[in-house]
Amino acid sequence: MKRLFGTDGIRGVANEDPMTTEMAMKVGRATAFIFKGGNRRHRVVIGKDTRLSGYMLETALASGICSMGVDVLLVGPLPTPGIAFITSSMRADAGVVISASHNPFQDNGIKIFSSDGYKLPDEKELEIENLIFSDTIDSLRPIASEVGKAFRVEDAVGRYVVYLKSVFPKNMDLTGMKIVVDCAHGAAYRVAPSVFEELGAKVITIGNEPNGENINEGCGSLFPDVISRVVKEHGADAGIALDGDADRVIVVDEKGNEVNGDRIMAICALDKMERRELTSGVLVATVMSNMGLELFMKEIGGSLVRTAVGDRYVLEKMRKGNYSLGGEQSGHLIFLNYSTTGDGVLAALKLLSVMVGKQKPLSELASLMTDFPQVLKNIVVKEKKDIKKIPAIQDVIKGAEKQLGDRGRILVRFSGTEPKARVMVEGEDEALINRLVEDVSGIIEKELG
Repeated sequence: MKRLFGTDGIRGVANEDPMTTEMAMKVGRATAFIFKGGNRRHRVVIGKDTRLSGYMLETALASGICSMGVDVLLVGPLPTPGIAFITSSMRADAGVVISASHNPFQDNGIKIFSSDGYKLPDEKELEIENLIFSDTIDSLRPIASEVGKAFRVEDAVGRYVVYLKSVFPKNMDLTGMKIVVDCAHGAAYRVAPSVFEELGAKVITIGNEPNGENINEGCGSLFPDVISRVVKEHGADAGIALDGDADRVIVVDEKGNEVNGDRIMAICALDKMERRELTSGVLVATVMSNMGLELFMKEIGGSLVRTAVGDRYVLEKMRKGNYSLGGEQSGHLIFLNYSTTGDGVLAALKLLSVMVGKQKPLSELASLMTDFPQVLKNIVVKEKKDIKKIPAIQDVIKGAEKQLGDRGRILVRFSGTEPKARVMVEGEDEALINRLVEDVSGIIEKELG
C-alpha cells in the first residue's frame, strides 16, 4: 500500500505533512536516485502552478535533487502537460510538477513524469516511497563537482506555445472567431491566451492575474457559470475554462451552455470516426461518464471502454489497447497521438478545429449527444472503510440498483484526494435518481460520517 502517493501524485495542505519542505527534499533525493544511471550528467525538470507555496516546495525539491548529483531545469509556472512536454523534448530523465490542480490555493501537490512524458507507474511511486521511509540513500552524498546544478529554462513557455500551435491543422486558423479564455489564475495564464491569439482568434481573457492565492478561486473549470456569463456578454463563439494546472478543460457554447468532457469527447470521437482516425472505433472513458456517451458511441458504430476514475487509468487502458482518444467527464482529455497526458489547451484546440472544419456552431455539435439525468453528491467521511463489507450500505445500494434496472446505474467511491465519499446515480427518471442519491448518501453518512 502506498503511503504518500494517491491517484494523482502526493497532495495535501502546503506546509503540513506530507506537503512539507522536508518531505519535498526527500522526494527530490529519491526521484533523482531512481533516475540516475551510467556516467553522464542527469537532469530533472521542475515546473509549478501559481500557488504561493510553490516557491518553497520548488526550492526544496531542487535542493534534494542537486544533493544527489543530478541537475535541475527550472521552468517556472507552466501547465502540467507543458512540463511533460518539456521533459520529453529536452531529453530530461524525469519531470516534477508542483501543483494541486483544481484544489484551493492552500493545498499543493507533487507529481512525477518519466523521461517519455508519462506519469510514473505505481511500482515506481512505491520505489520512491520505500527510499523515503528507509535509510537506503541517506548516506549517499556526492561532493565537490559531483553535486548537481540548477538552471532556468527561459524559453519554456515559448517552446510549449509552438508545440500547441503545431497540433492545429495547418490548413486552418481561428480568424473570425471570438473566444473567451478563463485561465483560473493558474499555470496557463500566459500560454493559453498566446496560443489562441497567434492562431488568429480574438481572445477575451479572464482569470489571468495570479497573485499566489487566487488560483481556482471562483473561476476556471470548476465555475463554468463565470465564463458562460462573459461569453454571452461579448457574443463569443465559445468559452474555454481551464483549471489551475490546465490539464483539464470545460467549454461553454455560444449560448452559454456548458459542454463538459463527455460532450467534447463525443464531438471529437465522431470527427475521428468520420476521418477513420479513431483506433478500433474505441473511446476510453471512466465509470463516471454519462450513459448517453455510451449510447452515442454505439449509434455512430463505435464503442465505449470504461475504466476506474482517474486519468492515469484512462491513459493506462489507452496505451494497452493503442487507443487514440480518451478522457473524463471532468475535462481531462487525452489525445494520445499528440500528448502523453491530459491537456486542456490541446483539447480545446481539437474541439475548435472540428468547429472550423464543419463550419458549425458549438451548440449544434454538442446537441448530437443526449445526457441521461445524473446526480452526484459528496459526503464527508471520518474513515474510508471498504463499503462492500458494510451490510447496511450494501443493502441500500442493492435496493437502489433494483429500482433503476438496466436503464440506470449507481456508483459509490471514495475521493482519492479528499476525505469524501462520492455517490453518483444515473437514470431516465430524475425524481427517482434524486431520491436514490439521498437514500445512499444518508446511509453512508450514518455509517461513516
